[in-house]
Amino acid sequence: MMKRVFLFLALCVIGASADDFRYEPDWDSIRSRYQVPDWFRDAKFGIFIHWGPYAVPAYMSEKYAPGMYDPGWNKGDMNAFRHHQETYGDPSEFGYKDFIPMFKAEKFDAAAWARLFKKAGARYVVPVAEHHDGFAMYASKHTRWNVKNMGPKKDTMRLLADAVRAEGMKFGASSHFALNRIYYKTTEPDWDTNDPQYADLYWYPRDKDSKPDQEFLDLWWKRTTDIIDSYQPDLLWFDYGLDKPGWESVHKKILAYYYNQGLEWNKGVVFQDKNMKYHCFPEDVIVLDIERGRMSEIYKYPWQTDTSVGKISWGYIENEEYKTADYLLDELIDIVSKNGCLLLNIGPKADGTIPPEAEAILLSMGEWMNINGEALFDTRPWKIYGEGPTKVNKGHHSEKHNEDAGYKDIRFTAKDDVLYATALGWPKNGKFLIKSLAKKNPHESRRIKSVQFVSGKNHLRWKQTRKGLELNVRGKKPCEAAYVFKVEFM
Repeated sequence: MMKRVFLFLALCVIGASADDFRYEPDWDSIRSRYQVPDWFRDAKFGIFIHWGPYAVPAYMSEKYAPGMYDPGWNKGDMNAFRHHQETYGDPSEFGYKDFIPMFKAEKFDAAAWARLFKKAGARYVVPVAEHHDGFAMYASKHTRWNVKNMGPKKDTMRLLADAVRAEGMKFGASSHFALNRIYYKTTEPDWDTNDPQYADLYWYPRDKDSKPDQEFLDLWWKRTTDIIDSYQPDLLWFDYGLDKPGWESVHKKILAYYYNQGLEWNKGVVFQDKNMKYHCFPEDVIVLDIERGRMSEIYKYPWQTDTSVGKISWGYIENEEYKTADYLLDELIDIVSKNGCLLLNIGPKADGTIPPEAEAILLSMGEWMNINGEALFDTRPWKIYGEGPTKVNKGHHSEKHNEDAGYKDIRFTAKDDVLYATALGWPKNGKFLIKSLAKKNPHESRRIKSVQFVSGKNHLRWKQTRKGLELNVRGKKPCEAAYVFKVEFM
């Protein structure tokens, strides 16, 4: 009888300790329990939103803020310093802070945004909570420079979070604030970046190669945990500033804090970092994010690409060069085949409207996914990511080196016992060949039972030969961008 009592008490202690588990700021502690939640692995496609006072000048890029203080900063054949002098005057007369009252978001409609993102096929939405410029796009408790007090004078983050969740999507937030302390130049003494009364926006003059002091680290911590606690984001994304030397003391600490909050909220959360230049976070305890680039093969951990609909800027600018929906769908399909997700950015205008070019891209992508989405959502990588002549460059900022894919480029995904093969183009004769599914191929020993053409009602004839799975689709191509075949085995 006594043994049974001791056993019962031991089980109670074990159960209590399991329920009371909390992550310690230690990689092994985090590794012992954390797993990337299935909702993220199933989601595949999210929307990123760069929106802030930099949308007012709508020139050069979202980095207009430092550019207006730096004569040598050029992007897309645009010079923000010269443009600012000619349009607004010298920074001693009109500084970046003076754009904030002009950033009114008077046409912002959170529900309309959320409906658009839902139509686009997105499963999660990640607005920028605070960019390098130091202006908080949420109701911050730790800076007067925030969207509730200035500019729009409403908590656009709260409105968007509620609207996104009402549409059944996950809501995230990004922080780029770590770079704020070295973001603005202070070359001329009379510029407002040297005025102490604005140091809580621009920070104090610092050497660009210096490490953050404890004062800034403490401010970063308070602002970041404020975002976490106030908005309970399903996903927390960090820009490369957090990867710079001097930030080591917060890496384990913020990861443990956020994951513990996820336990409190009883939901799976996702922490994303770039590990850009410096390997700051073990990639088995976070989701690695690659900026404007991809993986070249299947990656063993879930990962993500962040890129934009525009080739030049993340925030809204006039005369942006937009990518095509066809290109972005090919990119998405390739990423998913390699165990990744795509976070696709748009830059709204200062008044809160989404540029029509960006909206058209999202709607076009959504139309494709309404027909073909089963080959993406809720899938996992197959034994190989695909086949074909078009290769992808690996790593950050590599997208500009990638060539457009064609019909010989096939990408694979799997769901349960079903294999999806997606061709990234349409041959004029409607004939496809999937070499990886030839008879006696090394990937699948079972014979093919059936092949369905998911992308349209076209008549399909198929046969498995020593050359590959030969597919003959009659008629005109039923949609744009890519074409999905559903393969089942005996």
